[in-house]
Formats: sequence, C-alpha cells, structure tokens
Amino acid sequence: MGMASVGGLTGQGWTQLGELGLALLLSALIGLEREVRQKSAGLRTHTLVGFAAALIMLVSKYGFFDVLGEHVTLDPSRVAAQIVSGIGFIGGGLIFVRRDAVRGLTTAAVVWLTCAVGMAAGAGLWLLAVAVTAGHFLVVFAFTPLVGLLPRSRFTLSRLHVTYLDGRGALRRVLSICTGKGFVIAELSMERHRERREPHLVSIWLVVQGAGPIDQLIAAVAEVEGVRAVASADIEGSAA
Repeated sequence: MGMASVGGLTGQGWTQLGELGLALLLSALIGLEREVRQKSAGLRTHTLVGFAAALIMLVSKYGFFDVLGEHVTLDPSRVAAQIVSGIGFIGGGLIFVRRDAVRGLTTAAVVWLTCAVGMAAGAGLWLLAVAVTAGHFLVVFAFTPLVGLLPRSRFTLSRLHVTYLDGRGALRRVLSICTGKGFVIAELSMERHRERREPHLVSIWLVVQGAGPIDQLIAAVAEVEGVRAVASADIEGSAA
C-alpha cells in the first residue's frame, strides 16, 4: 500500500506534504517582508518558525496513532498548545528595553503571527492561513501611513541618524533645533568614520521624544550647515 493511500491515517501523505509546503511558502512571504525592512528577525527565522509549527501540528494530529488502543485516548490539542507557549521564548528574545524605548515588539508579534499561520496550515485550515498572511500585509502596508496621520503622543519616541562634518558646531545646532521644536533628547550615541577622503565625518544616533511632527524636525536638521545626511529609523514600540 503506497504512501498516498495511507496518508490520511499515518500523516505522511501528499496532503500533509502540501500543508507543509503551504506553511513554508506563507512563512517565507512574511519573512521576506521583515528581511526587506531589515528587522532583527528576517526571512530565515520566520520561515523556520512557520515551517516548524506546521510540522508540530501534524505530529500532534498523527504522531500517536500507534499507541492508541481500547484503554488509551489522547488529546491532539495538548501538543499543539505548547507551540503557543514555546514561541514566547523567541519573541521575548527579540524585545529589547533600553530606558523608555521598547524595540522589537512588532517583530516579536509578527513571529507569533507566523507561528499561527504555520499551525493553521498544518491543521489543514489553508484558507485561514492564507487570509491571515494577507492580513499581515494589510496591517504592515496600510496601517503604517495611517499611524503617521494620527496625533502623536508626547511620549512618542523617534530615532534619527545624523551624519555631519566635525568641528563646525553642527551637533550643537542640531540639539538646539530638537529642543526648540519641543523634543527631548532621550539618547545619543556617536561613531566616527575613519575615511581618507573625509576623516572628520561623524555619525550620531538620536532618540528624541515629543509630540511634534518628526518630518519637520528632519527637514530642519537637514538644513544645518555641515550636516550631510539625516534619516529616521522606526522604533517599534514605546513605553510611557
């Protein structure tokens, strides 16, 4: 008797391979979006999480048929339930708290979502798995500009990367502009570039806190004499 004919009983048929393939594909799509955005967990992490979750679901459904008997009953949901608890360790490792800034919260949530997508695919709920994957992209691409239109809290944290020429007072003017526009400097870190062409080029990371429009702050900083580049980086969560 071939594998395909007994797959429904043993869990090793073409149906289960298709479910694993769907989990691999959907998890990779989610991970690709994270990789493009250069998050701490990218393509490989999300793909492996979803793929493994699907396999554990299949093991939970089919892996204990050989011990079933007249006096032995099993609850297939018990093994699957441990996935939800176990994924918390990976999510917790992605979250960093530094002063009042919480980073990695959204990435940890996406890992959790990817795990759920893999579980749904492994359980044979392919429509739900596809729908949740589509919902992920809706949240990422549609909600991000929507958040930018909402009023900012005075506790909101923003991260700026500023590159300027040293020795021209640019840093002093940048800090003055930040405070003048109502932002508080929550963190500042600096690194010097050792380059032959521009030995005095300096880059700093600024974490500013305030309710003002960040785009106007970036524009004002970019106009400072000696500033070569200004860019903003997402802080995925903030703690008040």
